[in-house]
Parts: sequence; C-alpha cells; structure tokens
Amino acid sequence: MSADADAILTLNNIEVIYDRVALAIKGASIAVPQGGMVALLGANGAGKSTLLKAVSGLLKAERGEVTRGELHFLGENIDALPPQTRVKRGIVQVLEGRRVFEHLTPDENLLAASAVRGTGSAEVQRDRDRVYGYFPRLFERRTAQAGYLSGGEQQMLAIGRALMTRPKLLMLDEPSLGLAPFLVAEIFDIVRRINKEQGLSVLLVEQNAIAALEVVSHGYLIDGGRIVMHDSAEAMKKNPDIQEFYLGGHEGRDFNEIKHYRRRKRWLS
Repeated sequence: MSADADAILTLNNIEVIYDRVALAIKGASIAVPQGGMVALLGANGAGKSTLLKAVSGLLKAERGEVTRGELHFLGENIDALPPQTRVKRGIVQVLEGRRVFEHLTPDENLLAASAVRGTGSAEVQRDRDRVYGYFPRLFERRTAQAGYLSGGEQQMLAIGRALMTRPKLLMLDEPSLGLAPFLVAEIFDIVRRINKEQGLSVLLVEQNAIAALEVVSHGYLIDGGRIVMHDSAEAMKKNPDIQEFYLGGHEGRDFNEIKHYRRRKRWLS
C-alpha cells in the first residue's frame, strides 16, 4: 500500500520535534487508502499519538511541530492548515481518554459537535439519529449527564461526536483503553460497520494489537518514533516479532525469556 492517488492520507518522511530539542517522530511515512481501515500499533510512548496529532494539527498545543516531511489529505498539502480548518476538510481525531463534555447530556454533546459544520436542524437531526442507530445504548442514556456514563458509553459518545462532524477520515486514539474485552469487541465491530456502510476511512491507534488486527486491512508498527514494519493485517498477525512482542508470545514462555526477546527485537538489529 503506497502513497498513491487512491490514498486519502499520506505522510511522507515526517519528523516531529517537541520544545525544539526532543525528536519524537523520525522520518515516518504512512498511507491510509480511501475507505480503508489501517492500524498504527506500538507500545506506550512509541509515538502513536504524536503522529495522529501531526495529522490533526494539535501538536502546537503541546509545543510540538512538524519540522520535516509532508502531509497530504485528499491530495492537498495540509502542513500549514490550523486544526479547525482540518476538521472542516474532514479530518477528525477522537482523543485518548474519552474526552466528553461531562456536564452535558449525550444529546447536547452531539449537538455541540455538529456546530463545526453549521448545517440546518433537519440535517443535524438525521446525523444524530444515525449516531443513535449505531449506538442504541447512547439513545437510552441521551438525557443523562455524560459524566455519569460508563467508560464504554463515554467512548461511544466520543466516537458519536466525531461522526457528527461528517468526517472523511476518522482517527481513533486508543479506543480500547480501560475497557472490558467485550466492550472493545462491540465498539470495534461498530467502527467496522461504519467503515463499510459509510465508506469512512479509519486510522486506528492501538496498543491492543490483537483487537486492532481483527478489524483493519493493513497495519504499521511504530517503535521509538520510527515506522519499523508495514504489512497486511493477516501477515502481521503471523509475524514472529508481532506475536512475541505484541500478541503475548508463545504459550509456555517465562517472563525472563520474553524480556530477553524484547531486548533483541529483530527490526532494530
């Protein structure tokens, strides 16, 4: 999967620096095809969220900047565009941590998100009904304060708010974080359904490689700010490095053996 004409998003040799001294992303290149689902995998601190923020334009709020490389969305160079303009172009990021307006109801959260588009009330209602169709549990809790929703319900609401902006590219940052496995499976199934029914392109950032590789077609592995692997989801699931380091290793391996293996990851040799 190369950065060609059918890609909705391409990052070419991106470099990100924080506080003008800390190099966080080191020449990363990825591509997300139109209507495709791609995973960005890696351990905590590998640079996954930083790469998403480079796309959404949120780096400056954390004193970070893209210092090299190019970002193209729908063929347009978006390097100089502010975050709000990128949202209007169709890029939306669901931040890690299920950030919702806790004092508002789900209904009010969805309405607030629709203000980005400035469309009429009939269209907003249709979009809201569509969100509730994907997340019926939210409809049941639509008049409760969002701060009192469960973690899974808050994650559904965060994704629902993103959908209210009518995105072309949905970027999800660790949607499984802190959720029970059955909720992770439910949310990922809904995201896959949205992708198929709406043709919405998805870039999924995850530490949970097992869950992510079940729903995407391709994946990238980032380690130490570098893209160290890229392949189809099926091939990545079979890759011995991915199996050992991210899928839990072979049955019977003890902790010391796994620690030794992690120190000698083949992609860094």
